[in-house]
Amino acid sequence: MRSRSISKIFSIFFSVFLLFSCSSELDFDQVNDFKLEPVFVANLAYFDIPANKLVDDGGTNIYPDVRDFDIFKDKFFNERLKKAEFNFEVENNINRAFIINMILLNAENQPLQTISFAVPSYKGTPNVIKYPTEVFENTRLDLLKQTQRIGFVVIITAGPPLNSESLGNLKLRSSATAYLVIE
Repeated sequence: MRSRSISKIFSIFFSVFLLFSCSSELDFDQVNDFKLEPVFVANLAYFDIPANKLVDDGGTNIYPDVRDFDIFKDKFFNERLKKAEFNFEVENNINRAFIINMILLNAENQPLQTISFAVPSYKGTPNVIKYPTEVFENTRLDLLKQTQRIGFVVIITAGPPLNSESLGNLKLRSSATAYLVIE
């Protein structure tokens, strides 16, 4: 009987101890401090132009290409974008130098900004050029958010004429990294 009463007292004491050992107030206001900073990487643009499509007479000619870029129509994305980075890589295995201009255009097809890449001619060795990252923050990001279309203009510099028998390709690969802040 004595062991039973000791066991009962011990059980009560242990139960009371559990009630006081791990208690604290919950702070539901912490949800107001919640902040996500996701990063997205996506393909921006790609083209592969065969040399025989760049037929010229030895002078300067232009190969234009314009694409829709309506990512900023999405209000959620537009309001939360804090920074963007564009990376470009060009491979040229044509015996001719080029200048590639990427033109950011607004809804009225007015140029907002032009980014140029000088591409040296192919000399028989791999000719893959990685250009410095284009960073869009603050005012430059505001300009980017107005972009509705992206145009690419390939300018063929002076040199030996290209014709329908010319070999090689001019390739552009690019990616965009978007930094968002969700609060």
